[in-house]
Amino acid sequence: MNAERKGLFGVKGTGDTSGYGGLVPSKPLSAVVSTEAPYGGYFDEVVERLTELAGEDALQAIVVDRGELTIHIAPDKVAEVCQHMRDDEELRFELCSNVSGVDYPQQDRRLHVVYELASMTYRRHVRLETAVTVEAPNVASVTAVYPTADWQEREAYDMFGVIFDGHPNLTRILMPDDWEGHPQRKDYPLGGIPVMYKNDAEIPPPDERRSYK
Repeated sequence: MNAERKGLFGVKGTGDTSGYGGLVPSKPLSAVVSTEAPYGGYFDEVVERLTELAGEDALQAIVVDRGELTIHIAPDKVAEVCQHMRDDEELRFELCSNVSGVDYPQQDRRLHVVYELASMTYRRHVRLETAVTVEAPNVASVTAVYPTADWQEREAYDMFGVIFDGHPNLTRILMPDDWEGHPQRKDYPLGGIPVMYKNDAEIPPPDERRSYK
C-alpha cells in the first residue's frame, strides 16, 4: 500500500510530517483545581504528614487523577518540601527519578516544573509540581537533596528558562552556551532553524520537511 503519511497531532493538508502546523489547544487550560479529601490509599497519609511538616502554605493544591497523586508546591518551598519527603521516617521518598519542565502559555504562571519521587521503603510514588511566571522564573534547586536532579534541572533551564536558585552549575546542557531563547517553550519558533549534526549532516527545519511516500 502506497499511502501518504499524515503529520503528527492530526495535521492534514500541509505536507508536513513533523507536527509543525501552528496548532492551538481546542480550549484554554484552567487553573489547578484541588481534589476533595479523602484521596484514598496512602495519599491521605502522605498529604497529612507533609502538611504537618511543611505547613499549609507550602501545599497549594492536591490533585488525584487516574490513580496518581500530584502535590502542587510553592516555588520557594520546593527544596524544603523535598527534604521532608526524603528524610521523614513516615515518608522516605529516597529517589527523585525525574525533573521536567512544562509550558502552559494560557496560564499566568505558565512555566511548570514536575518532580517524580519514589519511596523504595514503602513502594510509593508521588508527583510534586510547582509553577512560576516567565518574568520571575525562579524555583529553589533540589540538587542538595536529590543529586540526580543536577542535569535534569539544567535541562529545564536550557529548554524552558526556569532558574533554579542554589544550583551549583546552572548552565545550558543541550544547546550552545550562546544560544538565545528556550526551545521547548510553546511560543518558540519552530521554522527556519535546521538541525545540524557532526560530519555536515543536516535535517531541514520543521516547516520545510515534507511527507514521505
